[in-house]
Parts: sequence; structure tokens; C-alpha cells
Amino acid sequence: MSNYQSSLLRLLEERGYIHQLTDAEGLDALAAKQVVPGYIGFDATAPSLHIGSLVQIMMLRRLQQTGHKPVVLMGGGTTRIGDPTGRDESRKMLSDETIEANIASIRTIFARLLQFGDGPTDAVMVNNHDWLGQLGYIELLQQVGTHFTVNRMLTFDSVRLRLEREQPMTFLEFNYMILQGYDFRHLAKESAVRLQMGGSDQWGNIVNGVELGRRMDGAELFGLTTPLLTTADGAKMGKTAAGAVWLNEDALPAYDFWQYWRNCDDRDVGRFLRLFTDLPLDEIARLEALEGSEINAAKVVLANEVTRLCRGEEAAEASAATAAATFAGGGLGAELPVFALPPEGLSIVDALVGIGFATSRGEAKRLVTGGGARVDGVAITDENHRISGDSGELRISSGKKKHGVLRPA
Repeated sequence: MSNYQSSLLRLLEERGYIHQLTDAEGLDALAAKQVVPGYIGFDATAPSLHIGSLVQIMMLRRLQQTGHKPVVLMGGGTTRIGDPTGRDESRKMLSDETIEANIASIRTIFARLLQFGDGPTDAVMVNNHDWLGQLGYIELLQQVGTHFTVNRMLTFDSVRLRLEREQPMTFLEFNYMILQGYDFRHLAKESAVRLQMGGSDQWGNIVNGVELGRRMDGAELFGLTTPLLTTADGAKMGKTAAGAVWLNEDALPAYDFWQYWRNCDDRDVGRFLRLFTDLPLDEIARLEALEGSEINAAKVVLANEVTRLCRGEEAAEASAATAAATFAGGGLGAELPVFALPPEGLSIVDALVGIGFATSRGEAKRLVTGGGARVDGVAITDENHRISGDSGELRISSGKKKHGVLRPA
């Protein structure tokens, strides 16, 4: 562990948020002596963010918890272009009305996790369309473009990987990193923002903004990234076989959200408790040390705490009660039908027929495409979905009342 003086960096390190820092010593000294406004950008490509963005939102929460000012940057302007990072194709263009509606919807999750207001450490939400939309093209080329070289831009992963895979990148997308860098410079100049945070895939874009602020205004700015967040089995956080795990209630019911955390890998429990809850570290250490079936108690705590933060106390209690009622009577599988899961796995359709929830493959397919089939609480809507033979014991459900167990043969 590092010897950080500021409560901000100590907390971020203790809970596992820090991957890279542009100037750890400088940021530590600044955060120890004054309020540091810091921001993270979120594009508004859908009415809800998914849990892949939750670690970023929690970093803003940690910023506020340690006496600093969170700035939520909504990409009303950059959404119109599309971040090429990690993508093989151009993002679909959205109308102005859709983007504005998405921003209004996304705000609800931030309102739960941050305290907004006019105070020195109160969170604020800004929209980069307010300044990017006013920036003339010639002005952009003259004032900003001169600080970027194409040679260096071609080395960034967001560009290099796309070109290596021989996937086309539009000139529009190529400009994304310039506009993101300009965002940092604008916020530093107009709102005294000194820190940009983000995922590790944003490191190049963040460094661009730090350097642009220094070159244009002589500003001392800082960047911090989190590690790439994956589950213990290597899957990208926020993605499941059934699709994204959305943060907003109208995009994903609270019970399904709760179940995602309850069904996480044993190896992820401690890390997720540190990143996504406010539980004290000593309590987290106790929970992650549980072994065997006792680790399930820690998973229930995780599900309750994250659901409480993101959906509210009532949603957390209702989800936990529903789970307890559904699988009452002892451990998993008690008084529930059981079907043997072969080593080679099987399709969701065959599983539903095998356990008796459908009398034919046709009926099972209709159940799946109609949204009535779930595995471990996650809806499966693809009739070709396969359940791995090494998945361990799984819950399978048809609608809200039929539940069973898939158990390795």
C-alpha cells in the first residue's frame, strides 16, 4: 500500500479503484490541502447506464465522501459522434430529442448515489453539448487541432485496434479524442476541475486532456483510471447471456438486479463489496473469508447493499423477501424439481423440457422468446442459448411460480 496523505487516494487505493495515475504525488498533495473538483464523462446512448458504469459512479461517490466535488459530465455533444474505444463499428446516430431524453433518464441513478446542490462539495451535472455545440470548426482546428498529431493519435488503442482489424473508422469518430480532451480543458478553465477519472480504456483520452490543458492554459491537471473490470471468469462486467444489467428500474426489474449480485462468483464477493458498497473494510474482510455454503450469506449482503444504493431500501427488502420465499425450505434444491446437467451442457430449450416446465421443444422455445425463462434469476430470451456443463448448481425458472434446479450429473 502507498503512503498517501489525502483521504481521497487512501480510500480509492484501499477499495481497489486505482490502476493508473498521471501524477500520484501531485494529486495527493492537492487533495490533502483543498477541495478537488473531479469529473467522469458518460455518453447518453441509452435511457440507462448498465453496471459496467457503476464503478465510475462509485468513484464519484468516493470523491464526495472524502470532501471533494463530483462533476458528472453528460456527453450530449460527444454522443453525437460516438466513442470508438473497444468498438468495431460506428455507433448509431441518435436524434437530439432522444439524447436529451436519455440524459434525463440517466440522471435518476446519479441522484441516488450523489448529493447534488450548490455547496462546495455538492455534485453538479453538466452537458458538453453546451460548449461543443458552440465551437466553430475553424476555431477547433486552429486552437485545439494544433496540439494533436496524427502520428500519435494513430497509436491509441481506440484507433490502432480498429485499423488492425481492418474495420473502418470515420473521420467523425477520429475526432472523438480531440473533443474529449477539449472537455477537460474547458472544465478546468471554466469550473476549476483538476481531475478526470475513468476506466483503463480511457487512459489515452485522459492523458490527452491533461496535456491539452497544460499546453493551452498552463494548467496542472490530473488523471486517474480504474482497472479493467471483469468478473472472476473473465467476462466483461455488466454483460450476461441475457444482455446488459441495467441500473434503472424501468430497464431491469429490481429482483433481476438483486439476483445478478446474489449469483456472482465466490471469488468476486470481496472485490465487489469493496467497490460497490459502503460497508466498512473490516466487515468486508469478515464476509469474504466465509467458506463453502456460508459465502452465500455474503452474497445476499452484497445484493442487498448494492440494490439499496441503486434502487432504494424498499426495492432491496422486496427483492430479498421474494428470493427467500421462492427458494424457501432449506438450501438450493430443497423441495424443488432437479434435472441432471450433462458434462457437455445443454440448450435452454432442452433444460426446460427436461425439468418438466414445457411439454415440447416448441413450447419451450415460445417460453424463451416470450421472456418467461430464467437461469439464476437472469432472463434468457435466446432459444439457442446453451448452459455450460461446468456451471455448477443453477436455478431454472419458468415465469414467477415454477422453479427448479439444474445439477451437474
